[in-house]
Amino acid sequence: MHIETLKIFCELAELLSFSKTAEKHFLSQSAVSQQLAQLELTHKCQLINRKKRPIELTKEGELLYKAAKDMLERYEQLKSELNSLKASGGVRINVAAIYSIGMHTLPGYVKKFMVNYPNVNVHIEYSDASRIYESVLAGDIDIGLVAVPKRDKRLDVYDFEDEPLVLVCSPRHALANESQIDIHKVQFERFIGFEKDVPTRIWIDNILQRYNIVVRPVMEFDNIETVKRAVEINSGISILPQTAIIQEVNDGTIKSIAFSDENFFRPTGIIVRKNKILSQAGRYIIELLRKKAR
Repeated sequence: MHIETLKIFCELAELLSFSKTAEKHFLSQSAVSQQLAQLELTHKCQLINRKKRPIELTKEGELLYKAAKDMLERYEQLKSELNSLKASGGVRINVAAIYSIGMHTLPGYVKKFMVNYPNVNVHIEYSDASRIYESVLAGDIDIGLVAVPKRDKRLDVYDFEDEPLVLVCSPRHALANESQIDIHKVQFERFIGFEKDVPTRIWIDNILQRYNIVVRPVMEFDNIETVKRAVEINSGISILPQTAIIQEVNDGTIKSIAFSDENFFRPTGIIVRKNKILSQAGRYIIELLRKKAR
């Protein structure tokens, strides 16, 4: 049996859907059905009751599912132990972070990590939140860093930093001379925000709704860097994490203004696939990241 076939069977057993399993593994439904049929032929028994809606495991299927999960966990442990035995410099930790965390918050932690593990290769990639969740669950990424983390029974989720949220505008904007600002002054202002499916957008929308504030959306982007560029040219104001605009504030291209109403923040989190076997270096970097939250 191929490891990949067992992975697909376990996903099918958990999702109870050929279409969802196929989509998750970038396969056709026919390919998933063929792999299931091959498993059933190999073991000479029916593993899935296809007549039920949704489909369900047979007793034989439940038995194989438990054994397959155990085999996959042992295989992940084997890969981790093999990596640990590689020559110096061969161990690698794959980290994926949303742009704002990866570019502005994470580098300081990586520097601290490298003091104790100078020979470990920490590979960091920037991505959107949905892709990070997919990559962590698929096992392609060891550690993910996201904003407004969502709970998932397949993931271990740890608190990271609570990032202060501030009003940002161009130095040429009418609000730029304010030292502090009441959030109600945002009412009806031209607003540059994130796209609707971005978790930070949902978080900020909830804050505005709590204060019964309506803004005028003029632009929406999927990443913080583009939002900042639009603010710099005075296309509108925005609400962003303070940690992500330090350079622009120092350069004088963006004005940061604290809110007087309350200390607004954006939660961030660390996500790791449940039962993921990490190397000692991998466990250490998670502890390092969690220290700030504690």
